[in-house]
Amino acid sequence: MRTKGTVTLATRGSTLAQRQAALVGEALENRRYEVELETVETTGDQIRDELIHQLGKTGAFVRELDERVLDGEVDAAVHSMKDMPTEQPTDLVTAGVPERGPPGDVLVTPDGTSFEDLPEGAVVGTSSLRRRAQLLAQRSDLTVEPIRGNVDTRLEKVLAPALQAELEERREADKKRKGDTGSYKPDYDDEDEKDDENPITVDDWHASLSDLERRALDRDIDTEYDALVLAEAGLARSGLDEYVEYERLPTKQFVPAPGQGALAVTALDGDTARELNEVLDHPRTRVETTVERTILAELGGGCIAPIGIYAIVQGEHVHASVQVFDGAGEKSVIGSKDLPVGRHAKAAREFAQELAERGAAELIDAAREADE
Repeated sequence: MRTKGTVTLATRGSTLAQRQAALVGEALENRRYEVELETVETTGDQIRDELIHQLGKTGAFVRELDERVLDGEVDAAVHSMKDMPTEQPTDLVTAGVPERGPPGDVLVTPDGTSFEDLPEGAVVGTSSLRRRAQLLAQRSDLTVEPIRGNVDTRLEKVLAPALQAELEERREADKKRKGDTGSYKPDYDDEDEKDDENPITVDDWHASLSDLERRALDRDIDTEYDALVLAEAGLARSGLDEYVEYERLPTKQFVPAPGQGALAVTALDGDTARELNEVLDHPRTRVETTVERTILAELGGGCIAPIGIYAIVQGEHVHASVQVFDGAGEKSVIGSKDLPVGRHAKAAREFAQELAERGAAELIDAAREADE
């Protein structure tokens, strides 16, 4: 409950959500507000074995947080904008849209292999219908498998096979080098590892790993992934980008999800919302994400269809790029257009209608029927 000078924020409990809420909290604290975080477990957090699009309806990670706001239990809720449904309760507003983080996707591999160099049949993990379709549209030879969990969990699943294989190789090499004497004197071929005075043991190697890598070593492997695709903003905000090898995927071929990289702070329409808007809102990000979400709302795709929408302000225009796919990435409607900033919301609706008439509506209807 709001007291003067204090803002209570609802957030999910994942590391990423907590870090994102902390970013919002820091901005408020810089303006001399006191901030309290209230952690809420959402439906999306509770159902861990289903893909996002199978959770029933949009807003699986949003609804419970906003209910706390509507009930007056907290002042505001912090969301990843790409998780938000395009329709909100009447009394609720998006009070603040902070400056956007990196909007695109990245490809994570154990050894830094690029997208083009992935071998034929490589297994790529993603929890997104959009990413699956985009991957297959670019490389139909890939095998795209579902992967769920927080950012760190997904990274562990990708790193686990290579790390566990390396551990076994090191153990076997150590046994051979000890031989019958039992003395330990490894003779690694890698000059960086060779040190006659202080040989690198398995324990030394294990100690040199990051916490993320050590957790991956202990993970049971269900699917051996060669790569993972996820949002760069999530990777960076989780603080894990320095521990993995990744490649930025071009937004022209891999158009991001609407609102990807952006945060949204919801509040009841009123004085608190106006205060939050004054502190948190970034006008350029607000315009760009409004265009993206307006196009999504007009197309009506929600979480059921593979849709990428990305807008960027360029002078007096907003350049909007849209991709709508079928599930296999074989059929698509792709378009881009410069929309006037002064009437960006109306122009976005008109652009969406053009795309719908070009066949986007048919692809979305087909995805909806397949989902039922």
